[in-house]
Amino acid sequence: MKLPYATTLGPGSSRADHTGTWRTEHPVYQTLTAPCGHACPAGEDVRTWLYQAESGGPAYEDAWRTIMAVNPFPAITGRVCYHPCETACNRGQLDESVGINSVERFLGDRALELGWTIPIAVPATGRKVLVIGAGPAGLSAAYHLVLRGHDVVVRDSAPRPGGMMRYGIPRYRLPREVLDAEIDRLVRMGVRLELDTPVTSVSRLREEEGWDAVVLAVGAQLGRRTYLPAGSAARMVDAVSLLHGLEEGERPLLGRRVAVYGGGDTAIDAARTAKRLGAADAVVVYRRTRERMPAHEDEVTQAEEEGVQFHWLSTIGRVDPDGLLVEAMELDDSGFPQPTGRIEQLAADSLVLALGQDTDLSLLDGDSGVHITDGAIDTDRLLATSAPGVFAGGDVIADERSVTAAIGHGRRVAEGIDDWLAGRAATPPPEADLAPYDALATWYYEDAPRSHRPLLELARRSSTFDEVVHGLDAETALFEARRCLSCGSCFSCDNCYALCPDNAVLKLGPPGRYAIDLEYCKGCGICVEECPAGAIRMDPEDI
Repeated sequence: MKLPYATTLGPGSSRADHTGTWRTEHPVYQTLTAPCGHACPAGEDVRTWLYQAESGGPAYEDAWRTIMAVNPFPAITGRVCYHPCETACNRGQLDESVGINSVERFLGDRALELGWTIPIAVPATGRKVLVIGAGPAGLSAAYHLVLRGHDVVVRDSAPRPGGMMRYGIPRYRLPREVLDAEIDRLVRMGVRLELDTPVTSVSRLREEEGWDAVVLAVGAQLGRRTYLPAGSAARMVDAVSLLHGLEEGERPLLGRRVAVYGGGDTAIDAARTAKRLGAADAVVVYRRTRERMPAHEDEVTQAEEEGVQFHWLSTIGRVDPDGLLVEAMELDDSGFPQPTGRIEQLAADSLVLALGQDTDLSLLDGDSGVHITDGAIDTDRLLATSAPGVFAGGDVIADERSVTAAIGHGRRVAEGIDDWLAGRAATPPPEADLAPYDALATWYYEDAPRSHRPLLELARRSSTFDEVVHGLDAETALFEARRCLSCGSCFSCDNCYALCPDNAVLKLGPPGRYAIDLEYCKGCGICVEECPAGAIRMDPEDI
């Protein structure tokens, strides 16, 4: 490029004056990764489907299909996901984060209502894949494998599919008609379910049945126990068994005073369930403070509204027939709880242990070739195990334990198996350049408070298992989708085209298509400053 030079303006068109020669840097259109999508454990392109949903009407189906490209259960995750996308949302620094989870649920429910389907657009490969476990990881893997043309069987020891979505999440959070409808879609697509069918040996199964690949997705369905001195008449049960039994129609006799030991979401589920089963008092005993509790804030708040009590900084030392001996704790300088020696009696008819969950990996005999470390299956970044053709995902691997994370594992497992069966080298995803809040021209946006989902009236919440959190109506869901700032992606606002002082921005036709006429762009950077989405940057000239 020529160096800038002084220009003397003469009569005639200003197009004769090539102001591009003044430039030392030039604008470049870019697409950055939105923080919401980057934070999604399932790998959803949140920004794209929100942009599609902004148009409403027929575009809702387009938005749903964008979600379904990675997540087969939007009506489920729209209820039970703890939406790290919203924590990452840039709009949260402007007023409040976009209600992404609410819009996802709206789209998922609309798809079920209108019967939207996903076609399989590839020919059958003739390859057979066995998925062991019908929870979120296994079912997600099966969905993505069927979409790639493989013959898939999902085998599970339980009588109904869903894994911990069915046996670990109470109905008031996830209605079973929603769960069943989402799974039924997979069955109609060709996923075959073999239920009430325990698997006892992976190596023998592969040898006898000739599977081309196997997915291990058995979940973590064993309640973790701890030693507590207890009288002979003490009534104790682990939370996993409690919730599992309830799903199978059992009505446990917990008594009127129930204590729950633990601080995660399962502990909250157990306490809220106890209230619904008739407990007058449900108390959660946790050894840390509320701020350090791993349970999610919405669940804790709803539990408090329903009358669940909390004993913070407390541990249980003994269980007697008429109550618990509880020791008070205090935080040391590093924030860890330490015993104080102060003991109190807590009246309780039963104790529910919610201290975490473990995985039953007895199906991996010595000949499986699958390595295990600290109770979790070892996998590489593609979720392949040490045994050729055996992949793993969900709670059996050392990673985040949540429904949404398991769904993401299932997709990655399917991608890995598809590459492995085809003899392709897997390509790792590129490094993400995130769209920062500071790059957005937020002065173009007015405050628009977030829409909150309505809740079931409090009087009914402790006496029924009816769904507590309701969905948004169509008008509110559309408003919420339109709160998205489209961080890092052009949405054709025309600011750059309208505000360029040199008319150096060219519109090329379809939405989002612009180019810079470098003959006239003098590198003032106004387009960058005025881009609401931060989708333009300035690059230096190679002088």
